[in-house]
This record gives sequence, C-alpha cells and structure tokens, in this order.
Amino acid sequence: MIFVLYIIVAIGVIYLSNKASEYVDLLDKTTSLSGAFIGGILLSAVTSLPELFTSISSTLFLDKPGLCIGNILGSNLFNIAILSLFILVMSKAFKQAKLSKSHTYISISVLIIYIVILLNKAKVLNFELLTISITSIIIGVLYFLGVKNMSSENGENASVEDSHQVTNLTLKQIITRFILVSIGIIVLSVIITYITDEIAGRLGLGSGLAGAIFLGIATSLPEVSSTIALFRMRNFDIAVGNIIGSNLFNFLILSIADVLYFGNGIYDFSDPKTINLAVFGLIAAVLFTIFLKLREKGKKILYPIGVIACYLLFLIV
Repeated sequence: MIFVLYIIVAIGVIYLSNKASEYVDLLDKTTSLSGAFIGGILLSAVTSLPELFTSISSTLFLDKPGLCIGNILGSNLFNIAILSLFILVMSKAFKQAKLSKSHTYISISVLIIYIVILLNKAKVLNFELLTISITSIIIGVLYFLGVKNMSSENGENASVEDSHQVTNLTLKQIITRFILVSIGIIVLSVIITYITDEIAGRLGLGSGLAGAIFLGIATSLPEVSSTIALFRMRNFDIAVGNIIGSNLFNFLILSIADVLYFGNGIYDFSDPKTINLAVFGLIAAVLFTIFLKLREKGKKILYPIGVIACYLLFLIV
C-alpha cells in the first residue's frame, strides 16, 4: 500500500509542477517581466519546488539530512542522464541546434560545486562561518554568478508556443492559480518525504540511497516531462538550459537547507551511496561540460553515453 501511495503522490507532484510551468509561461505572455527572469530563472525554480520542500522537510521535520543531500545529488545525476538520453535519441536533429554559450558557464558552475562538496567530505571545506558551512556559502555565490550569466534566450524561445497558449485568464487569476498550485506542490512534497522515509525503513535502505532513488527520481519528473515536450518541439536550447538551470538551483537548495537546519550539518556522508553519487555526478558534469565545449567537433556522441553510464554505474555500484 505504501508503494501505491508513493506512486499516487508522485503523479500529483508531476501534474501540479506541469500546471505551475504553464502558469509561468502565461505570466511571460501577460507581463513586462523579462524573458530571462520568467523563462530561465523562475521556470527552473518552479520545477525544482519538489526538491526544495522535500529537502527542507527531510531535514527540519525528519532530522535526516542524508535524505536531503541524497535527493539533490540523485536528482541532478538523474536529470543530466535523462537529458543525455534524449540527446542521443535525437542526435541528428540536436547536431544542428544552436545552444547558448551561457549553458557552458552554468555547467562549469555545477562542476565546481561537485568539487566543493567532495572537498567538504575530505574535510577541507567543512568549517563554518556563523553556523553556516563554507560549502553552502560557496554554492550560494556560484548560483548567483550563474544566474547573472544566464542568457535571455531561454525566455525568448519559450514564445514558440504562443499559438498554443491562448487564455482568457486575467493576470490576477494566473497569479492566484500559480500560488495555489505551488502550495499544492509544497504539501505533496512534504508528504512524499515521509513516505520515502517509511519505504527506506521497510526496505532497509540507507538515507542517501533512498533519497537518490525515491525522492530524487520523483522530484525530477517535472523536469523530465518538460524536457520531453521541448525536445518534441525541437527547442533544444531551452531544454538544455532548463535542466542545467534546475541542477544549479537544486544545489542552492542545499545552502537554504543548511541555513535552516540546526543539527550536525546538512552534508551527511554517513551513507556510502551519497559519496558514490557525488563522485559519479562530478564525472558526469565533467563529461557534459566537455560535450558542450566541443559539441561542434567530432565524436561528441561519446560524451552523453558516458553521462548515462555514470548513472547506471551508480545504480550498480
């Protein structure tokens, strides 16, 4: 029964996250806010709401930071693996796609954050400033530098769907529905955290592995569904930007959880699977960054394969 409940709640998270994305897109068409803010930043933040509130609830309510870091690292590795799979499936069309240079910068920022997290595990960056880990401070700085360098192309390209987004809703109605859907996402995200904790206990799983598989995949499904839609429309630039932007935002969630959590620290590596996630995530980030950097040169197809292999190796190891 617990697994059926998990599936039902996960489906609810997907549905509400997709609705939130629709309302964000409508805001893009009915306000004067910049496309970069709405499309590239707000949309990524909205699809990452499940990660945000499951991570906060797993630390503040369950006092299990292992679930939090497992969720974030698992989500990010799963996201980049799924994106790489879609790139392989549509390799011929993707080969002709024009990608924003800012994607490479964001990918490098994600790569550096993996290094910082592993340095925390190595007790190099595990000290605190005013009860906040220096690791969290560095992640926060890298996030805001990344946002600053995001191009406005994500928001502009979103307009390709204009003909399919006719609405009679007023701006007030759009904002109200967006807020209500976001509250629904928060509630279901908290619920799925408790369900995951129960599943982990029944199966005897470590918190890192449970967070990576049950929380990580469930909270990544909104990004996956939006990426599928974008690839169908051949809006590859937006698809890549959405996944990379979401991964960067997910790391910011660790910083937020660290600020709110007063336990022994958010960077819990007691579960060996968490360390594996960080290592394979770093390798995947390196491969994907090289892929973006050398995309116009030969043998680029090997890099997405390597990223997918990292996720599969994590599951095997």
